[in-house]
Amino acid sequence: MNSSVTSKPFAGPANLAIVDTAMDTVAEHSSAEWGTSLRSVGFLTACSIVIANIIGTGIFTSLGFQLANIQSGFALLMLWVVGGVAALCGALCYGELSAALPRSGGEYHFLSKIYHPALGFMAGFVSAAVGFSAPIALAAMAFGKYLQGALDFGSPVFFSFAVVWLVALFHLKNLRLGSAFQNLSTLIKLLLIAALIVAGFFFSPKQPIDFFPAPGDTTLIFGAPFAVALVYVMYSYSGWNAAVYITGEIKQPEKNVPRSLLVGTGMVIVLYVLLNATFLATTPAQDLKGQLEVALIAGKHIFGANGGRVAGAVICLGLISAISSMTWIGPRVTMSMGEDHWLLRLMGRKNFNGIPTNAIVLQLLIVNLLLLTRSFESIVQYTQFSLLLCSLFTVLGVIVLRITRPELARPYRVWAYPFPPIIFATITIWMMFYLLRWKTTESLAGLATALVGLLLYFCALKRPHRST
Repeated sequence: MNSSVTSKPFAGPANLAIVDTAMDTVAEHSSAEWGTSLRSVGFLTACSIVIANIIGTGIFTSLGFQLANIQSGFALLMLWVVGGVAALCGALCYGELSAALPRSGGEYHFLSKIYHPALGFMAGFVSAAVGFSAPIALAAMAFGKYLQGALDFGSPVFFSFAVVWLVALFHLKNLRLGSAFQNLSTLIKLLLIAALIVAGFFFSPKQPIDFFPAPGDTTLIFGAPFAVALVYVMYSYSGWNAAVYITGEIKQPEKNVPRSLLVGTGMVIVLYVLLNATFLATTPAQDLKGQLEVALIAGKHIFGANGGRVAGAVICLGLISAISSMTWIGPRVTMSMGEDHWLLRLMGRKNFNGIPTNAIVLQLLIVNLLLLTRSFESIVQYTQFSLLLCSLFTVLGVIVLRITRPELARPYRVWAYPFPPIIFATITIWMMFYLLRWKTTESLAGLATALVGLLLYFCALKRPHRST
C-alpha cells in the first residue's frame, strides 16, 4: 500500500510555478480535511501513520502462503528479517529524498524531479491505479474472512464490499478522521500484537518447530521459493514510506519525516519477527498452510475459541484503520495528477469541502473490480511487480540526485551511504527476477500497467488547442 517532492513541469519550465502552487493547494486541502492547519501533523502521528500502514493486512495473512513452499522455521523468520532490512534501507533513502525535496505527492513527484516527468507520471498512474486500490482490496478481503471467523456467520465477500463502501462514504462526507483516531486504532493494534506474542510465548503449548539454522537452509534462502515468498513480506512492509505522501502536512518535515520512517519501520520489524515466531510456535503448520486468516487461527490456539474470535474482531478494527488511511491518502496522489494534466482533469476536481470526490470514487471502483477477482495471491503478485519497479527507481534516485544535484540542501542524509540504496536495489531486483520467472502472467500484467501510465503521459502532452 504500499513520496514527495516539488513541482512537476510536464509541459515545460513555464508551468513550474503553477505546479508548485497546485502542490501547495493540495497540501492545504488535505490539512483542511483533517481539521487542522498546514503542517499540523506531529512526529507521533506521523509514526502512527507509518505503523498503521505497515501493520495492515500482510502480517495477518502472509504466513499461510509462505508455508506452501517453505517449512523451515529459520528460513520463515529470515523472510521477515530480510524484508525488514530492505524496508529499513528504503525508509532511509526515502527519508533523504523527502528532506531534500519536501512536498507531498509520492513517487510521482520524486521521479519527476530526479529523472523525467514521464517516469513520475508512470509512478503516479501506478499508485492511482493499483498502488492504493490493491492494498485496500486485500485488506477488505482479509476483513471479510476475519469478521466471518469472529462472528461465525455471514459472507466474507459481502463484508469485504461493505467495508470499502462504508469507509469511502465516510471520507466523501468529510467526517473528521482526526489524529486521535489514527493514534488510537494503531495503539489497539499494537496492544493486540503484544498480547498475542506474550500469551503465545509464555502460556500456550508449543509446537515442534526449530528457529535455528538447519542443513539446507542456506540453499533455501538463496532459492526461488524464498524470493517469491519475500514478495508477500515486502507487501506486508509496504507502508514504510507512508509518511512521505503527506510531507506537506508534517511539522518540521526535514526532521520528523525521516525519524517517523525509521522509528515506525524499526518497531514493526521487531514485532513482525516475534509475531510470526509466535504463530509458528503455537499453531500446527498444517492448520496455517494456505489459509488467509492466520492470526484468527493462531488466536484460537492461543486464547481458545472465544478468545480467538475477540482477537479476530480487534484485527478487523485494525484493518478498517488501514483501509481508511489508504482511502484518505490514495486519492490525493490522483488529485495531484489531475491538477497537472488536462487528460486527468476530472480527477483534480474537489467539492466545496476540498474533498477529491472523483478521485475517491475512481479508487472505489478499482477496489471493487479487484474484489471481484477473489484471488488474494494473484493481486499481490500483480501489484507488487509494478510497485517494486517504482520503489527501485526512487531509491536509486538517492544516488542519482547526489551526482546530479550535489549542491541541493539535504537536512537529512542516508546513514552508511551508499549501502542502503545498494542493499535495497539488490534485494528488489532479486525478487523481481524470480517473480517474473515464476509468476510471469501476473508480473507482465503489472509491467503493462506501468507502460499504460507512460503511454498516457505522452498522450497528455498532446493537449488539443482551444479555439478562442
